[in-house]
Amino acid sequence: MNRASRLKAVCRLIKNNRIESQDRLLKLLEGENFPVTQATLSRDLKLLKVSKSADGQNAYVYTLPSDNERRESEKIYIQDFLRGYISIDWAGNLAVIKTYSGYASVVATALDNLGLEEVMGTISGDNAVFVGLRQGVSGADLVMRLQKSIPDLEA
Repeated sequence: MNRASRLKAVCRLIKNNRIESQDRLLKLLEGENFPVTQATLSRDLKLLKVSKSADGQNAYVYTLPSDNERRESEKIYIQDFLRGYISIDWAGNLAVIKTYSGYASVVATALDNLGLEEVMGTISGDNAVFVGLRQGVSGADLVMRLQKSIPDLEA
């Protein structure tokens, strides 16, 4: 099963169940044919901006951010990306984003938090972000996807 399907399953399970622990969520995911490690689930929860909120019954349960909260977070990541971005180039399944000095980690964090399926991961230096692309994804694919998410992006 792919990551996008798993993330949808996590959202659905949180919306439809009272979940107090990662262990319970792991078991529910396994029951839906999504066997994952605790570390993977933690990354998924972080990516989805899942939090624990009081349920009014002396317990805390997982909750998803509202659409407004999600849009606001995405706006901030886009601003951070654009603030540091200079250019992008690629070869094979590796893209390199040039940034202003000191902005690479900000751009990498923004890219990580935008949750693009095309991106496997990022490594940042001082003025460059190395972006590992998933199998079959080209740099041109990444640029097109970024331009959908960030209309002001000039590649």
